[in-house]
Amino acid sequence: MERTAAERPVSVGERLRQVSQSVQMDTRLLAMIGAVVAIWAFFEIASGGIFLSPRNLWNLSVQTSVTALLATGMVLIIVSRNIDLSIGSLLAFLGILGGFVQTEVLPLEGTHSWWISILVMIGAGALAGGMQGWLIARFAIPAFVVTLGGLMFWRGAGWLFTQGRTVTPLDTTYSVFGGGSIGESWSWVVGATGFALLALLTAWKRQRRKALGFQVKPASVELAIVAAVGALIAAFVATMNGYDFPRTEDGRGIPVPVLILIVVAAVMIYVANMTRFGRYIYGYGGNPEAAQLAGVNTRRVVITSFALIGALTAIGAVISTARLNAAPLSIGNLLELQVIAAAVIGGTSLSGGTGTILGALIGALLMQSLQNGMVLLGVQSAPQQMIMAGVLIFAVWFDVIYQKRRV
Repeated sequence: MERTAAERPVSVGERLRQVSQSVQMDTRLLAMIGAVVAIWAFFEIASGGIFLSPRNLWNLSVQTSVTALLATGMVLIIVSRNIDLSIGSLLAFLGILGGFVQTEVLPLEGTHSWWISILVMIGAGALAGGMQGWLIARFAIPAFVVTLGGLMFWRGAGWLFTQGRTVTPLDTTYSVFGGGSIGESWSWVVGATGFALLALLTAWKRQRRKALGFQVKPASVELAIVAAVGALIAAFVATMNGYDFPRTEDGRGIPVPVLILIVVAAVMIYVANMTRFGRYIYGYGGNPEAAQLAGVNTRRVVITSFALIGALTAIGAVISTARLNAAPLSIGNLLELQVIAAAVIGGTSLSGGTGTILGALIGALLMQSLQNGMVLLGVQSAPQQMIMAGVLIFAVWFDVIYQKRRV
């Protein structure tokens, strides 16, 4: 006797999918969080308790900041069916440009040299990215070709600036952006503010969805999510404050590069999810022809997205050069591949139209955790690259399977 559909056994995967749909949670995002937890647990055991120490987690957060920051912009580039291979070389050029402004144009240790150089870098980065986007949008040159040219062009331009020498030393105030911290007390203020904003945003979104007649998550689920995120925020702040070497009067606290990442990520999530430009990006990536027929200025969308990642690259250059207190030509080498890998591992589809900022952040954390853990275990550089390549290939394969099952 045949069983009815209701009587047939349901697989574990199907049950998880049903539960995730009922509470409106992304199974892929949950899987990535689970992968990060598993990686952390493995390296904590393998390293003899070093991996999850406050000192290593403080360093891990700083190491992740630049890749994660640029991955937030790369998501929008890939979602729009483009790619940017130039960001590593552009980061080196912008770092050298900022160092040149501080050491040659303005007096070293001048009152305004650090912030003027930052503005110059961000302006130049947005202009460089916008120029590449204009070539792609105006002349229909593939983004791969234009940005591959940028990969060679910008590092060469940096060499012309300095004839290959490293620009150093940089302004002492400027160096805070690379490894300074905001102190123990201000870290708790930032954590409490972030939690309060999250709670208010969750309540606002719930009321808005109700007013528009959309389905909302069960109240207990949303409260549990907010509580869980609040616990993670408290644990993060406590861990950052727990790293007190070298000892200072007010503790180390949240690193400045991580604080910059938090602000940038919040802005990028807002841009991607709550602005017209964000909707245009996803619409264009999903179906460019339909977006054009709907009246979307697709050229402007492409140019703006590349100008945005150019500006983000400048911020990454500030963090990288400030951390080194120097602007070497070699900085940012292969960074573009790490950023693309972080976005793809985080769920951004190379076919366009799909991707999240939060996923890219988790992807960057996953990649950097692997690299950090392998360094602690004494794994050599070559095997590290091989393992990271395998993770990237697996992520793309998983994306192909995931997209097929969604259809």
